[in-house]
Amino acid sequence: MHILGEFLGYLAGICTAIVFIPQSIETLKTKNVQGLSLSTYIIYNIGMVSWILYGIYLHSIQMMIFNSISLVFSLIILYMIIKAKK
Repeated sequence: MHILGEFLGYLAGICTAIVFIPQSIETLKTKNVQGLSLSTYIIYNIGMVSWILYGIYLHSIQMMIFNSISLVFSLIILYMIIKAKK
């Protein structure tokens, strides 16, 4: 059962970490953030930071690494949204 749990943890982490890659690439290419919600990305990034801190608390490398990767790509999109609103 431990192996299944580890596998599921890595699968979930990989999916969470790569989910924003296509959106980040598209946003950087087109500079178009129309339809992207500033409040959603702010809340999401707060959540990712919270997950990273929780991972540190639990000494969970998976949580720290995968949520950090997700945070980087989500921050790119957040930056682009904020930049477009100025």
